[in-house]
Amino acid sequence: MAKIIECVPNFSEGRDLEKIQRIIAPFITTQGCKLLDYSADKDHNRTVVTVIGEPDGVKKAVVEAVGVAIREINMNQHKGEHPRMGAADVIPFIPIKNMDMDESVVFAKEVAKEIAEKYHIPIYLYEKAASTPLRENLAKIRKGQYEGLNEKILQPEWKPDFGPSESHPTAGAMVIGARMPLVAFNINLGTGDIGVADKIAKCIRHISGGYKFTKAMGVDLKERGIVQVSINMTDFTKTALYRVFETVKFEAKRYGVPVVGSEIIGLTPMEALVDSAVYYMQIEDFEMGQVLESRLLE
Repeated sequence: MAKIIECVPNFSEGRDLEKIQRIIAPFITTQGCKLLDYSADKDHNRTVVTVIGEPDGVKKAVVEAVGVAIREINMNQHKGEHPRMGAADVIPFIPIKNMDMDESVVFAKEVAKEIAEKYHIPIYLYEKAASTPLRENLAKIRKGQYEGLNEKILQPEWKPDFGPSESHPTAGAMVIGARMPLVAFNINLGTGDIGVADKIAKCIRHISGGYKFTKAMGVDLKERGIVQVSINMTDFTKTALYRVFETVKFEAKRYGVPVVGSEIIGLTPMEALVDSAVYYMQIEDFEMGQVLESRLLE
């Protein structure tokens, strides 16, 4: 039976559409790999890609796309709201079919080794593939961002897992790992005050005493004149989207600020959205088997 793995690479370019098209081209042309979605954000200056396929096809496409990103993106000129430390910033692998997490970890390490050797770029392993507990959390690896990388990489505890112990001169460093499905969920606030978004993000993120499996930060959406609470839900089955959404609304009220919208970046499991629909519609004794599409996929 064919093994299927998902990959969600994040590239530090969200404004130049021609560059973005060149970066994602390998995901379109490589046999055994299927491009499901990509989303570019100008304020974040970042593109999030979702691909799926057989391991060999996905590996080939990822390695080629990373090479394009390294050629196309100069991190010395990069500015954006989203934390980043490299041109091909983070590449997670998610087991989908006939693969378990242990196999995904092995696969992530194989890809990291090949990329490091081919492009001479430092790579850190994170989440389930992390070599030490210190490196499980992406935020800890990326702390200091690209600008602080030259100094950070010289510290013994931050020696890369693969590649040279020095930053690539224009592409920085990369983070590669294996994880469970993640929901990138952003909530927009009707204010231009970034301080409000920062305070609300601090309330909900786990590292600051908020919800477990929740990462959050405030983002200034300058083009729209509003701010955003940008959220990564690392396990929506343990902390529901609606719970975080309602908490953000509740906290926003203290500042007299309305929630003006929300967005999902990339793809998300059906169950995550159905769970919230059930909550808001107050449907009793609902089961996923009642969703027509879920029965079609059996």
